[in-house]
Amino acid sequence: MRIGGARRLRRDAAVAAVLVALYALGAALVHNSYYQLILTLVPVWAVLGLGWNLFSGMSGLVSFGHAAFFGIGAYVVTLALVYWHLTPWLGIPLGMAAGAGAALLIGLPTFRLRGHYFALSMLAYPLAILYVLEYLGFQEVPLPMHREHPALYLQFAAPLTMTLVALGLFVLAMIAGLLVENSRFGLALLAVRQNELAAEAAGLDTWRWKMRGLVASGAIAAAAGGLYACVLLVVTPDAVFNVVVSAQALVLTLFGGVGTVWGPVIGAAVLIPLAETLNAKLGSIIPGIQGVVYGIAIIGIMLAAPEGLFWTFRDRFFRPAPPPPAPAPRPAPAAMPPRGQVLLDVRDISKTFGGLRAVQEVSFQLQAGEILGIIGPNGAGKTTLFNLLCGVIAADTGSARLGEVELRGQKVHRVARLGVGRTFQVVRSFPRLSLLENVIVAGYGAGLSDTNAAGAAEAALEAVGLADRAARPAGGLTNKDLRLMELARALAGAPRLLLLDETLAGLGREECDELLAVLRRLRDGGMSIVIIEHTMHAMLRLADRFLVLDHGRVLAEGPPRAVMENPAVIEAYLGSKFLARQNA
Repeated sequence: MRIGGARRLRRDAAVAAVLVALYALGAALVHNSYYQLILTLVPVWAVLGLGWNLFSGMSGLVSFGHAAFFGIGAYVVTLALVYWHLTPWLGIPLGMAAGAGAALLIGLPTFRLRGHYFALSMLAYPLAILYVLEYLGFQEVPLPMHREHPALYLQFAAPLTMTLVALGLFVLAMIAGLLVENSRFGLALLAVRQNELAAEAAGLDTWRWKMRGLVASGAIAAAAGGLYACVLLVVTPDAVFNVVVSAQALVLTLFGGVGTVWGPVIGAAVLIPLAETLNAKLGSIIPGIQGVVYGIAIIGIMLAAPEGLFWTFRDRFFRPAPPPPAPAPRPAPAAMPPRGQVLLDVRDISKTFGGLRAVQEVSFQLQAGEILGIIGPNGAGKTTLFNLLCGVIAADTGSARLGEVELRGQKVHRVARLGVGRTFQVVRSFPRLSLLENVIVAGYGAGLSDTNAAGAAEAALEAVGLADRAARPAGGLTNKDLRLMELARALAGAPRLLLLDETLAGLGREECDELLAVLRRLRDGGMSIVIIEHTMHAMLRLADRFLVLDHGRVLAEGPPRAVMENPAVIEAYLGSKFLARQNA
């Protein structure tokens, strides 16, 4: 359970219970069959929105293909009833299993894509299934009538009963959504959404978390489709696999707010009754008025409240200061290798991008308990070297060993779990998460339990001097605090080696002094550090040795003073004026 998750879960569950009870009471007072149908459709579409939000809203990977899972659920329930006389009470779980399986098969190739390529590729799946079903002759499949067993086959004479069944499915989906949102599952997906590379560098296997999200999302969407078939009593490929179905799930969630279970609930509660009522009254005059409603809604929400109604109102009116986290037991610090032992051994590592030789046969060693400063002009290949060591990009040739383990060929999250903590040239935070949750992600990445991850995060924040700001959202921190937060996140996974990419960038002299003091304490505690930095006055006070890169090659290596007086380094990077100032 996430920090504060139990409290949020109890609060949200209580609010949801009250709203569901009021909704059921209101539905009991409605006697018009059409309006009762609208009241049935609201929770059905809310369930689809909850499924879409669990994946796309929380991971940030926009799906235009959730109609595939919705339609699979509808057709599994319908065909199971037609051919096997299987009750929908069993057909819906069967459809959920089919939707989860389809999500797994869809995710395997599609997660290779990013951004709009992913979104557009998801669009192909429901369209392909639609054409296959039409080709197979399932253009219109009515559900057989079983009026003698209405409860068994969900064919009730009273429309209110179906509304209550839909409300029951909504409650189950809401419980699933709340549990995910307040667990490490939800925190991992939110971290992926806000900065996938930072989540990987913290040790999260983002591919697996995204796949779990898509599978769970596919199952929930299929449940909504299965019940939708029972409501309409007839299914057609165009009704359940059309792109409009996916768009409706997206619009409902965007309108209410992505990344929270309340988003699709708000969207469905507002837009479904509005669209259906206008369609009943004006549909003959303005065909497709439902699409007009959704179009106006999404344009309006993008202009007035880009993050959706929930986040806009919460941030403006209902954002109390988060309570301080409960103290958690802190795991024992990781054992550091003996000082002087070779910890990192890089030999002839190279990377070429087309005709550009970004890194050329770079070799160096780092001893345990040492700080190695990597300097050089812009474009020298310093950050590319870090990316090669961390698995962000693959080296063409060469070797990089951490102790006895070869880093080359390892994935980013695996490198983190092997004991490499990393910060970035431009800070990569999860701005909507608290400072503590930003760091807890690394504890999860290291495979720690919820309690131990919280304890490791608190210890890391204390080590960098941020313990008193743990509950603040990362989006409101200063540059110095963000730099320290990123350092704390690198420490929370109990690394043996820190790779720091321009950690002092953008800091004033006093702020630099604070951060240098933190780094010295880490070194005194046995931490091994490789740091890229352009602030030479700070590097001279911090680093034990310098490694100079120029045009991807090692230009010089050795003690700071000797490197600074090297004529080749002066010409390529420092300049004679810098040396004159140092000697003055």
